[in-house]
Amino acid sequence: MVHLIEVSPQDIVASRFAISPLMVTNQALWLLSGRREAGVWRAWAGQVRAPYEKALAERPGLAALVTLFRQGGYNADFPAPPPSGVNTPFEVELATVRAPPVAQAHDEIARNLEGMTRPPKAVMDVLFSPDVVELFAAAFQTVWTEIIASAWPRFHAIMERDVIQRAGRLAAYGWAAALDDLSPRVRWRPDGVIEVRTSSSAEEVHRLEGRGLLFVPSPFDAGVSSHLENAWPYAIGYPARGAGITHEAPDGLAGLIGRTRTRVLLELACPATTSQLVTLLGLSLGTVGGHLSALRRAGLVTGNRTGRGVLYHRTTLGDSLVSPSTHRP
Repeated sequence: MVHLIEVSPQDIVASRFAISPLMVTNQALWLLSGRREAGVWRAWAGQVRAPYEKALAERPGLAALVTLFRQGGYNADFPAPPPSGVNTPFEVELATVRAPPVAQAHDEIARNLEGMTRPPKAVMDVLFSPDVVELFAAAFQTVWTEIIASAWPRFHAIMERDVIQRAGRLAAYGWAAALDDLSPRVRWRPDGVIEVRTSSSAEEVHRLEGRGLLFVPSPFDAGVSSHLENAWPYAIGYPARGAGITHEAPDGLAGLIGRTRTRVLLELACPATTSQLVTLLGLSLGTVGGHLSALRRAGLVTGNRTGRGVLYHRTTLGDSLVSPSTHRP
């Protein structure tokens, strides 16, 4: 499907970036269930494997929920609604999961299962039970409490720094700048249309009519997801810039500038504020501030004021130290 989203000047003002704890919880389950590669989050996935297995054993709704996950096909909508606002708490999003009538849930599950291998009877009994909506909500609550909540500050910092930079691009330079590097499957067309390509060539036109679009970043490489079928908010989910930053430095760099300063330099592959670096690196404010000052004096990083904070990014010299091979003649 090729989604063509017609945009008006009013939609730039109305569009927002939202951080969704429920969507992050859902995407984490794709990794933990093995439906998607963990990538740079492999170590974290290993650390939370035990509580995930415990939740699978204790929450029958969790095993049924992950059974529905599939690539390239329809996935039930009610367990993964787009956020209704910019900074919606997890508990409010979970109430949205609980809202649909069971008949709607069963219809979506039946559509989800079309073309899939039939799950075991115990799973089918859960999927078509009168309590399936509450069982799914209880599964999300357990995964959030036992697995996601402790990692949420780091996840939030990754998404927040993407939002700060991309929202600034949208306000200052328009759609083309905001959508640049969001995904190869998403592009801005000069005729005022956002094109989102999925799995087929059929076209479907959507009109925002001044209501804007909700952009929802993810710390995971979950690809692009579109939420355009139901009532507003229309939303596009995408991997946040910096979600897959490597922490493998060139040989000798840590010996030259120190291991911690190397970590700061690597993390600044995507611009970040001091407070975001504190969360991402697990260091104190004073430690991060001291290393940033040293890197600035050396000409490796620079900062631009954004509101009440400063957004730091690498200079060309800093880039050449981290990736020297890309700058050789």
